[in-house]
Amino acid sequence: MKNKISFLLVGWLLALATFSQSIDYDPQDKVIFEEYAKAVKPFQSKSKELILQKTAEFFLEKPYVAGTLDKKDIEKLVINLREFDCVTFVETVIALANTTASNDLTFDNFASQLKQIRYRNGVIDGYDSRLHYTSDWAENNVEKKILSAKSQELGGILETKNIDFMTSQRSAYNALKTDDEMLGKIKSIENDINKRKGFYYLPKEKITSKEAEIPHMAMIAFTTLIKGLDTTHTGFAYKKNGKLTFIHASSAKNKVVLDEKTLSDYCKGQKSCTGIMVMPVL
Repeated sequence: MKNKISFLLVGWLLALATFSQSIDYDPQDKVIFEEYAKAVKPFQSKSKELILQKTAEFFLEKPYVAGTLDKKDIEKLVINLREFDCVTFVETVIALANTTASNDLTFDNFASQLKQIRYRNGVIDGYDSRLHYTSDWAENNVEKKILSAKSQELGGILETKNIDFMTSQRSAYNALKTDDEMLGKIKSIENDINKRKGFYYLPKEKITSKEAEIPHMAMIAFTTLIKGLDTTHTGFAYKKNGKLTFIHASSAKNKVVLDEKTLSDYCKGQKSCTGIMVMPVL
């Protein structure tokens, strides 16, 4: 029995060491995490909705920086609490909120939660294991019971466009520019996405009439007319003083902001925006 326990302990330690080697972060990220943990602790026993809100608000004014996940040749779990793009902001907020709600408010648990959200079935196995398309990301995280799908329930419609933006625009992705093997892997993923026959979204002209039914702090993704692409932006629905807006990492304002526009007005103001996917966090 003792030998069996020792064997299991050794296996666990090796797995932990391997995971630690696959994480890329700056020492400042741990400092920020400890600051966050101290700030969120009074809300640890509150609703997930409130924890999500306090987590997102903690990062207001943090700078917007694109491409932070693609600076290394080897795929690793990148943790960056200093700067965000719209997707890393959403992933980080959900992972931190889930860490807080789990009552294991540690950096290691946060890393594990983030990996589970960002990668297909929570497994890091190369560039193609990262969930690049938002509709695919959403599908996988609904399966993992991290999100719930609400767009159809709100009266959303089915988008059946062919998804192939990454392979048709390979020069825009460093990992695909000259790597034909990786291009083939991403093409296979696009084929799998297209086999699902589409995804549901709430058309922009219906957002105002459905405001009351869109949950505060639900994850929001803006669908698009752009050929081959499912969404162009992400954030969280945010209700304040009877107004439905959203909190997001804004490329236009170069920082995380609580937008002054309503969710409906923002979408109507974007020429390519067709509507929103609505996904409450479980």
